[in-house]
Amino acid sequence: MKSSQSNIKKAKKYLNKNYCIGVPTETVYGLAGNAYSDIAVKKIFKLKKRPIKNPLIVHYLNINKLRKDCHVSDNFIKLYKKFCPGPITFILKLKTESKISKFVTNKQKSLAVRFPKHPILRKLLKDLTYPLAAPSANISSKLSSVQASDVIDEFGSKIKYVLDGGKCSIGLESTIINLLNKPTVLRFGGLDVSEIKKVLKKNILTRVNLKNKIAPGQFRLHYSPGIPLRINAKKPKKNEAFVLVNKRRATLKSYYYLSKKNDLQQSAKNLYTLLRTIKKDGFKKIAVEKISNKGIGKAINDRLNRASKY
Repeated sequence: MKSSQSNIKKAKKYLNKNYCIGVPTETVYGLAGNAYSDIAVKKIFKLKKRPIKNPLIVHYLNINKLRKDCHVSDNFIKLYKKFCPGPITFILKLKTESKISKFVTNKQKSLAVRFPKHPILRKLLKDLTYPLAAPSANISSKLSSVQASDVIDEFGSKIKYVLDGGKCSIGLESTIINLLNKPTVLRFGGLDVSEIKKVLKKNILTRVNLKNKIAPGQFRLHYSPGIPLRINAKKPKKNEAFVLVNKRRATLKSYYYLSKKNDLQQSAKNLYTLLRTIKKDGFKKIAVEKISNKGIGKAINDRLNRASKY
């Protein structure tokens, strides 16, 4: 893991010139640009081939930096104190005087914000005079990147620099909660919703397929390895790679393990890497055995379900 100050300095130099770069977070790698710059934000959409109506998450160092751009609520402060920095994204009301580029929000009056935990990204954010718009570093609807080499596979020489922070510790995107009205989860992710409920001491709605896109990760096809994927499979069909979370007696070339002990955290961390590997190994189809729909398993199943809409 390269965390030298010279790498942070190089990253800052490119960002200050309105280039987009790859950055590490604890969830997945981000394709980052100055959130106050229309030029940088437009480049993010172009590089990702991302629909302009799909808003971006903006990454801040801390609540003090955020206050310039957003109104904060009691619910937000409770969750921020407990889980930040960490894998949770908040939808908050944007201040009218905010400098956030209108392209970040699709001209909406709300903003998706996050406080990443990765130490290298935190060092970078500390050195910048602006927050970073940073959706996942991948072509839109494809698999997210969880290591620097994935970002290079996705974009090659189209981006100037990737700040290498090693492999992401969580491996799935953040949990998104809308705090504009009643607390509502818009995407399952790295933080279990039951933990959020404990802090807010209230019931939390779930709306993971909203038509009005105020948060990322809500399109029907998403997180796709680029080949057909079948979920809740009991056994593979001919020529399918079979993704497993429990050890089998048989050892076949088509078997790929997210975990051998039904470890959901480990399965989440390995998911995108394994799906990339299967495609590189030449398989044209994937079957995935049933994964427990609890804790981070909900996020894994959400990603697999969207990937299966190929």
